[in-house]
Amino acid sequence: MEKLHKKSYHREKTHSTTAQVLKAYWAVVRSHRVAGVFILAAAVIAELSSIFTPIFYKQFFDVLTHSNGSAETVPILIKIIIYIAAINSVAWIFFRAMGFVNNSFQSKMMADLKTQSFDYMLDHSYTFFANRFTGSLVQRINRFARAFERFANRIIFSIVPLLVRIVGMSIVLWYIKPAITFIIIVITAVFFIFNYYFTRWKLKYEIERAEADSFSTAVLSDAIANHNTIQLFDGAKDESRYFKNVADEQARITRFAWNLNHVPDATQAFLFIAAEFFLFYFSIKYWQAGIFTVGTFVLIQAYLIGLGGRMWDLSHVMRDFYESFADAKEMIDIMILPQEIVDNPKALPLEIKKGEVKFENVAFSFGKRRNILQGFNLSVQGGEKVAFIGPSGAGKTTIVRLIMRLYDVEGGRIMIDGQDLRGLTLASLRASIALVPQDPILFHRTLLENIRYGRRSATDDEVRRAGALSHCDEFIAGLPYGYETYVGERGIKLSGGERQRIAIARAILKNAPILVLDEATSSLDSHSESLIQDALDKLMLGKTAIVIAHRLSTIRKMDRIIVLDKGAVVEEGTHQNLSVREGGLYNKLWTLQAGGFLRGDTIKDESGDIAEDAADGEDSDIDPLEEEYEEKEAK
Repeated sequence: MEKLHKKSYHREKTHSTTAQVLKAYWAVVRSHRVAGVFILAAAVIAELSSIFTPIFYKQFFDVLTHSNGSAETVPILIKIIIYIAAINSVAWIFFRAMGFVNNSFQSKMMADLKTQSFDYMLDHSYTFFANRFTGSLVQRINRFARAFERFANRIIFSIVPLLVRIVGMSIVLWYIKPAITFIIIVITAVFFIFNYYFTRWKLKYEIERAEADSFSTAVLSDAIANHNTIQLFDGAKDESRYFKNVADEQARITRFAWNLNHVPDATQAFLFIAAEFFLFYFSIKYWQAGIFTVGTFVLIQAYLIGLGGRMWDLSHVMRDFYESFADAKEMIDIMILPQEIVDNPKALPLEIKKGEVKFENVAFSFGKRRNILQGFNLSVQGGEKVAFIGPSGAGKTTIVRLIMRLYDVEGGRIMIDGQDLRGLTLASLRASIALVPQDPILFHRTLLENIRYGRRSATDDEVRRAGALSHCDEFIAGLPYGYETYVGERGIKLSGGERQRIAIARAILKNAPILVLDEATSSLDSHSESLIQDALDKLMLGKTAIVIAHRLSTIRKMDRIIVLDKGAVVEEGTHQNLSVREGGLYNKLWTLQAGGFLRGDTIKDESGDIAEDAADGEDSDIDPLEEEYEEKEAK
């Protein structure tokens, strides 16, 4: 697994401590502390029955052995068992009440912990999610909540009862014979000390087990998400072998951790045998001397059996503690990881007046090896329609992500209407920008809900109007449930073009003053593109529009075209000006896409018609090697 981890599994740079886990728990527990205090108090009261009941057993057998069958002792014996029944009834009432309150307490706590971790994780940067498996992150949130459940159950049902039993037994037996109390305290101390240090030593293996479990889940999730690719490329056998290696390595780590659990079990069994021997050895001596009665033997045996059960469970308690801490640490590692993109403490809301976007000496790079922008300057006037074009790696998508603060600039500044983005609240910034990405990802929700995500307060009529403007109606009308149709995870039930129309409908509904189109019509056929282009033209009216395009036919109407190469502006102007500039990069790209195939290297099909496939010239919206550099830099 080590090799797999190093190559495929992202280990956090932060390493949380047990104290930080407890602090995270306490931050949520204190909002439910009344219920928590009641549960602990009820656990103490319920457990006290195990201390008082054996005392009455002692009286019962002492009376029984000295009565010689006398009828006068019957009322006394009945009175004793009534006391025992009353004590057990009180314990039963408090135990049941504790159970009901605990169910409510823990379910609310787990929901709050999930929400807390979800909220913090969601505010991490684009880079954070790009470098991690989705399945692993989901696993961490779920295990974090379940870890608290195990931790709380052990506190309530194991640790508190054990402490009450030890203290109560020690007090009672001290008045009978201090030496017996001394034996119990010594054996108990040895139990605790051994389990504490052994389990603490074993923690590193529990953390490794938790990491192996997260990695296994991540690989499984990754394969399921790419099942179509696996089928199309006949990769099922290879994926099966890979997952088997991961699962076998997880089994090896888990097996080793489980085998270690036999060590404290064996040690505790030996100590308990020794404790039982010495307690009864000295009890026999005291009985011979007339100090102990038969009832005292019953008392000690009852205490010893009860304590033995609790102590026997101690190794499992300590193991569950550290396993739950190991499970929780993976999530806490993320929760103590500083978020890269955050609001400045004095951040102000963005006030849009014109929608002017300005870059001043902006510098940005992926790690130390690859500079994307260096001293980049550009001004987009309010209401201007600007297109960015250029070869892959030119920095087009990076510029868009910097505008939306998915990344922060390393030098210089970006301003909107004279306001530095780093001095604005993220919520107000992103509320002022509508993005239509090249590959929209949808929620596994209805079409109505997915479109409404552009403006959650929109009415159904407004959502449907946006759907009509983006020509979603054309395919929604053929769906069995119309706008109430669920689209599948990531929108898998829809085609790429249909997902893109939904994204355009979101932008129409959002109606933000700044519009960003990242190859917004790349997945559409020519007929659909002409329809959508009309909707986009209307959408861009009165807005600042920034368009990334590889299909140059979509940007001829732009006010200005910015040609980028290696993170710098090499040309700018209108389509009419740039397309006739001999030797210019835009002229070369335009000639390649629009006319290059007609000048001697024309491709014809069998019928003699000109083939259009090669004239598209689409490219990826991801800067090449971007994620590779991010991952290497993270490592």
